[in-house]
Amino acid sequence: MTTAVSSPTPRSSPKRSFREQMHLAREDAIVSVVNRLLAEKGFEAMTVDEVAAEVGIAKASLYKHFPSKEDLAAAAMVKVMNRARAFLDTLDPKAPPLDLLRQVARWTMEVQLAGEMPSLPSENSSLRASLTTNKAYVDGLMDVSDRLGAWIEAAQQQGSVNPALPPIAVLYTLYARACDPVLGFLKGSGLYSDGQIIDMVLSTCFDGLRQR
Repeated sequence: MTTAVSSPTPRSSPKRSFREQMHLAREDAIVSVVNRLLAEKGFEAMTVDEVAAEVGIAKASLYKHFPSKEDLAAAAMVKVMNRARAFLDTLDPKAPPLDLLRQVARWTMEVQLAGEMPSLPSENSSLRASLTTNKAYVDGLMDVSDRLGAWIEAAQQQGSVNPALPPIAVLYTLYARACDPVLGFLKGSGLYSDGQIIDMVLSTCFDGLRQR
C-alpha cells in the first residue's frame, strides 16, 4: 500500500511594505523621466539636476536611488532592453524570419517616434563604459542579439536576406533603426503620419532604394 504524498503548498511572494512600494514607485518615476530626457537630448546633455527637478525630489534623494548619472542612464537602458525582450516574446516563432525582422524594426521605430527610445551613447561616453559592466543590460543585449541573429541567418538561408552580407552587419543595421535620425526629420516636416514614416523607412531598409 502506497502512501500519498501531498505536494508542498506554493509559497506566495512576500508582500512588499508600503515603504518598499513607495521606493519602487519613485524609482519607476525617475527612470521614466531619464528615459524621456535621453530620447530628447542624449546622455551628454542630460543633467542630474533636471532629472531631480522633473521628478520633484532633491538631488540628494535622487542619489539614494542611483548614485551616479551613469547609473541613472543605465537603468533607463535596461528598462528599454527589457521592453524589447518582452516584445520579442509576443512574436510568433513560426512566422517567416523576414517578417519577424520587419516587426522588430517597426517596433523600434514606433518606440522612437513616441519619444521613448534613449539615444545611444557616443563611442567615448562614460555611459558606454558603464553599460559594458552592467550585467542586466549585457544579458538583455545578448539575448536580443541571439534571437535576431537566428532570424537573420534563417532569412539568409531562405534567400529573403542577401546571404553575402555578414549577419552582424544586418544586425547592426536593424539596431540603427532604433536611433535613425531620418524618423525625426520626417516627423518634423509635418508632411507625414507616423505610420507613413515607418512604412517609408522600412521600405528603404528592407527593399533598398532601387526601383523594382
